[in-house]
Amino acid sequence: MSYSTADSPRRVTLDDVRGAQKMLSGVARTTAMEGSRHLSQLVGAPVHLKCENLQRTGSFKLRGAYVRIAGLLPEERAAGVVAASAGNHAQGVALASSVLGVRSTVFMPKGAPLPKISATRDYGAEVRLHGQVVDETLAAAQEYAAGTGAVFIHPFDHPDVIAGQGTVGLEILEQCPEVRTVVVGIGGGGLAAGIAVAVKELRPDVRIVGVQAEGAAAYPPSLAAGRPVSLGNPATMADGIRVGRPGDVPFGIVGDLVDEVRTVSEDELSAALLLCLERAKLVVEPAGASPVAALLSRPGSFEGPVVAVLSGGNVDPVLMQRVLRHGMAAQGRYLAVRLRLTDRPGALATLLGVLSVADANVLDVSHVRTDPRLGFTEAEVELHLETKGPAHCAEVDQALREAGYTVIV
Repeated sequence: MSYSTADSPRRVTLDDVRGAQKMLSGVARTTAMEGSRHLSQLVGAPVHLKCENLQRTGSFKLRGAYVRIAGLLPEERAAGVVAASAGNHAQGVALASSVLGVRSTVFMPKGAPLPKISATRDYGAEVRLHGQVVDETLAAAQEYAAGTGAVFIHPFDHPDVIAGQGTVGLEILEQCPEVRTVVVGIGGGGLAAGIAVAVKELRPDVRIVGVQAEGAAAYPPSLAAGRPVSLGNPATMADGIRVGRPGDVPFGIVGDLVDEVRTVSEDELSAALLLCLERAKLVVEPAGASPVAALLSRPGSFEGPVVAVLSGGNVDPVLMQRVLRHGMAAQGRYLAVRLRLTDRPGALATLLGVLSVADANVLDVSHVRTDPRLGFTEAEVELHLETKGPAHCAEVDQALREAGYTVIV
């Protein structure tokens, strides 16, 4: 399989996906399919989690990268490959290149998380940090390819890459032959397109639902316009699906074969990541949790059995901490409040006593006594509290106000 982006897009077929599956034998893992009792109860039908977060390199990206690089001509391999990525694609290209004995150079943004930079180097790539955003990094990689002859490996806009990602769909049908709905996150569209090719050819009755983050949802306007449309400034915590424009090749496939594209909020992504961690004991990045977010947002709208594809688990620990706190806050299990009190001995102890009676667990306290905004006899306290839900948050707020404290919104 080989393709030049200068050519008109070649259609990806089931035979391509099956060929990719043979090519990936012994390279990519057949990842686990885990049932979720909690989600099954919520949806009212069996829900299974396809755990690509447990794939080598921590995401599905190895599949497409390997198939693309393995399909290069000998002279192309000799020139090496180059890619641009902030994380998952970088690691997939690095490992695939190492396995195939091909030299790889990966451009990453200067602000990319250190664990992802380190992992990409450990998989054998030369990492070059360039630019503050992925668009700048992408331009640098393409300039490098033009100047050196290295083959640019696109993260989603190539038939070989789509065929590789489509092997996830073949595994879904093998592991859950009774599946009625597949839910998958969409960024550029490579994974959704590949899964749709494999599943729809063999089981046209299966419904494919794509999921995008609200702040980076390029597919709905693109599908409405009948062509890929660029977003001005895609913004979401789910960096794995933060893509401003659908790929030309996957766009046609998604438009033909994916039944519906939904969007989810940042709060829903946070709640989904928290659920995966607490209930399924799985570390999943926000993009990988997007199908679970869709199940949480409209649980009664899916025909089961449902397979939700957890596309990756490469989440930076700092981001994980922030997202978990955000998810807990969205569920009313975490409350941050600021308030003013009179600066006198025992005032803080009295405040903590009020919170103790309200049964709020104090996680952190910041006590400011010297600030030009404060009066001579005032102090300001910021409290981070563990709470038991929205109703309990309201009770804590009411208890503070009844005790005479000024809560600063």
